[in-house]
Amino acid sequence: MLFARWATLLAGVGLVALLIALALPSDSAAPRHSSSGSTGGTGVPSDKASGSSTRHGVGPSPPAHSSAVLTGMPPVLNPDNIYSADAPNMLSPAVKGDVSMIYVPNSLSNTVSEINPATYKVVRTFRVGEEPQHVVPSWDLKTLWVTSDLGNSLTPINPRNGRPGHPVAVRDPYNMYFTPNGKFAIVVAERYESLDFRNPHTMALVHALHVPCLGVDHMDFSANGTYLIASCEFGAKLIKVDVATQSYAGSISLPAGSKPQDVKLSPDGKIFYVADMISNGVWMIDGQNMKILGFIKTGQGAHGLYVSRNDRYLYVTNRDEGSISVISFATHKVVHKWWLPGGGSPDMGNVSVNGKILWLSGRYNSVVYAIDTTNGRLLHRIAVGAGPHGLCVWPQPGRYSLGHTGIMR
Repeated sequence: MLFARWATLLAGVGLVALLIALALPSDSAAPRHSSSGSTGGTGVPSDKASGSSTRHGVGPSPPAHSSAVLTGMPPVLNPDNIYSADAPNMLSPAVKGDVSMIYVPNSLSNTVSEINPATYKVVRTFRVGEEPQHVVPSWDLKTLWVTSDLGNSLTPINPRNGRPGHPVAVRDPYNMYFTPNGKFAIVVAERYESLDFRNPHTMALVHALHVPCLGVDHMDFSANGTYLIASCEFGAKLIKVDVATQSYAGSISLPAGSKPQDVKLSPDGKIFYVADMISNGVWMIDGQNMKILGFIKTGQGAHGLYVSRNDRYLYVTNRDEGSISVISFATHKVVHKWWLPGGGSPDMGNVSVNGKILWLSGRYNSVVYAIDTTNGRLLHRIAVGAGPHGLCVWPQPGRYSLGHTGIMR
């Protein structure tokens, strides 16, 4: 997310007008900020599927109990490690026929670049809706969705051959996730401060949950799937949502001026790690009790979070200084720091199937980085379109996807 987006909003409206806008329901309110500082993309496509409805949360609901398990969620293979199905080369039969590809949404070019990871070459580039932000694997691993928030559209990609299909009209899909039982897609309609629960196949709207979260962006789910923790980029806080009831369940404030970004659960399921671009590090959060457990300093512009394939480390992209910090889950300390030669802007991405390469978009440099995870050496710098963002490595090990750029379990 560009800082200019928030600056543009503040320059465009006064404090009183902002407070009034925040009080309006998400269905009638105009977008409160654009994901690029643009004022375009304000139209809301209609959801014409019969039976769709829009509801709004009216207050906190009791937090889910840790002993509960979300109905329909596949059981965790190893209760001590929620990523136990994501080991190196542990591919589901559902993806074994998929082409190996790196998918790069270029937000400022309105395109997606496809990179062959064997040759490090761009093999295809195609146009999508305005300002594509992320390439998101579906829960059933059968579709990759390109989220174009200003284009108000989702473009499906067939992972068998990498070819795009016809776009689906959806309001403001900045990001997208899937409930752990696969029953709903959750479109993060950031401009409207809404989490839109949709049919995971047709994308028909089922329930729009307005949340008190300015700049709702990224999230992850508890180990038992009963709740999610989402970051409020421009609100300096985190919110909790009950997944089964699709209701707001509370919040936790971060220090004033904080700008929380990506969210990732620890392998033991006890700690949510939250990157913070302004605090320049990662918060450790007890999601069950909504408490701050600690803070780990990493580097300027801490942004993306990715778990190593052996589940021992957390890779943190420090976008504003061109580095990647490696945190040990065992010690909660930075054990390595890798600097990109000549600088860069590492943003979003994921780890290769075998865990040997960390693929990251270079947000402000129109490139993609391929980094050796054994020593942090930059292997390749690949030119793509302008503003590369939520890069997706595909296929990925795991039984199902929780969305974003591939949160696999």
